[in-house]
Amino acid sequence: MSFNKEDFIKATNDSRETLEKLCVYENTLRKWQNKINLISSKTLNDIWFRHFYDSAQIFSYLPKDTKSLIDMGSGACFPALVLAIMGVKGVHLFESDSRKCAFLRQTAISCDVKITIHNKRIELIEPFSVDVITARALSSLSRLLEYAKPFVNDQTLCIFQKGKLYKEELTNANYVWHIDSEEIKSLTDNDGRLILIKGYSYVSNNSRKINKIK
Repeated sequence: MSFNKEDFIKATNDSRETLEKLCVYENTLRKWQNKINLISSKTLNDIWFRHFYDSAQIFSYLPKDTKSLIDMGSGACFPALVLAIMGVKGVHLFESDSRKCAFLRQTAISCDVKITIHNKRIELIEPFSVDVITARALSSLSRLLEYAKPFVNDQTLCIFQKGKLYKEELTNANYVWHIDSEEIKSLTDNDGRLILIKGYSYVSNNSRKINKIK
């Protein structure tokens, strides 16, 4: 399908300022893609739909009073930088690859967006609690919950973007975690879901809770 910057604005009803910054983001991404592999080459000509709109769909599910957000395994900075450009404050990026961190810094400067970059493995970052945690194409759901655990509080909302194997990942995660979750159909992938999780804990002993699939 053909989906360009004008389609993005119509779909999100966002501002021209956002559009201008995303254009800068796109240009920076294309330049750096020649140096390091940030996204699949197959999606390079579909950035506005496969990456920008895919990231932007998260915005409407963020709590209105969101003041802090962690993006785990940021890579090419999706969805975090798109959300920051759209106005989300207190965005932290976790990325262990120094070359990708250099890209993240350059892109943030070029887009005139304030973000905090943590160039460390997630498990080595000193814990601090935040309002929202996101992740896209990083790891299994169970592993994501393990990574996120030190940074969650009672009100933290986790939003994980998952593909067609999301039900299998939920089933496997329920062997380890009690999960209060909701599944939202992705706007960019008919088989994908946004997994919203607010509240989870380890399964004790041999007890097991089957997650309700919605």
